[in-house]
This record gives sequence, C-alpha cells and structure tokens, in this order.
Amino acid sequence: MAPTTLMGQVTTTTPRGRTREQAGYPLKAAEMLATVDGSAYIARTAVYSPAQVTKTKRAIKKAFEAQMAGLGFSMVEILSTCPTNWGMNPLKAIKHVEENMVPVYPLGEFKIPAKENK
Repeated sequence: MAPTTLMGQVTTTTPRGRTREQAGYPLKAAEMLATVDGSAYIARTAVYSPAQVTKTKRAIKKAFEAQMAGLGFSMVEILSTCPTNWGMNPLKAIKHVEENMVPVYPLGEFKIPAKENK
C-alpha cells in the first residue's frame, strides 16, 4: 500500500481495502510539504493525458530551476497508474487516476518561489 492509496482501495497488503482503522487516511504530501520551511516549489501533477504530461514536464523543470537557484527544496508529486497491481487494464487505470484520484489529490502548484508570487 502506498501513502496515496485511496480509502477502500484493495492492494496486496490491504486485501479488504484501505481502512482508517488499519492504515489511517491517505497522505497529501504536496499540501504538507508546502507548509514546511525551506520548501521552494511544491506541485502535484498527473500523467493521464498528453496535456497533463506536458504540465508535468513544466512542473519538473520549475522544480529543478528553483532548487538550482538555491531557493530551497522542491517536490513534484505525480499521480500515475499502476495497472498491474490495481488489476486494471491500462485504459481503465488512466480513467481511475482522472476520475478517482484527482478529486482526492487536486492538481496544481501548492508553493511557488517568492519571485513568481508577485
């Protein structure tokens, strides 16, 4: 089970689905790290469509630029598929990310370097 495994989602380590009692709630890493001192660029993207892949590439570039400029650490959380472990074909897995994961893990930039905030 990953920190992003959704409530009720079945995995090899949660055969009856993730429960609050057993594993707690899914972690929203981007939101948490955006509040940490020293973070410069924090974003969450996905790769379920060509447009989202392009946005992901841009976010990764921004993350490297912020970190190389010495502004702090950066992190890009990328929502992607795991069709084999999810027991889905690739098309269904892509739809699962878009329809089930994105509502729980909204996409976007959670912290951008101060110079971009102006």
